[in-house]
Amino acid sequence: MEFKLMPGGAIAGEVRVPGDKSISHRCIMLGALAEGTTRVSGFLEGADALATVAAFREMGVQIEGPDNGKVIIHGVGMWGLKAPRAALDLGNSGTSIRLLSGLLAGQLFDTELTGDTSLRGRPMGRVIDPLSLMGADIQGQEGGRP
Repeated sequence: MEFKLMPGGAIAGEVRVPGDKSISHRCIMLGALAEGTTRVSGFLEGADALATVAAFREMGVQIEGPDNGKVIIHGVGMWGLKAPRAALDLGNSGTSIRLLSGLLAGQLFDTELTGDTSLRGRPMGRVIDPLSLMGADIQGQEGGRP
């Protein structure tokens, strides 16, 4: 059997895919830590991703939107986050609390993470233990949230 491959041409255009919760969280976090402006389209406007938006706003990051899946994040750089005035309420977002635990462990200020009853009761050892081994000072509520 013989196959003959012929090159196609250049591809141009745009593809819009449905928003993804996991990627939406990461876009906000990475955009906040970047220097300059990050534009996101396809942002999933669910409660969990919106909790991440609210948390970064509390830490001084200017975020426009979301508006119909579009978000503009004005990044503050790695050391530009500000200590929030109160605990960051992450609602019921397990992704937010896990990712923010690692991200905030390297910051120069203390932060309390909280959420609804369900989130406050979730085990966090698989996040707290490795971060502690790397030198982070994390205190949890009896195996729960940091």
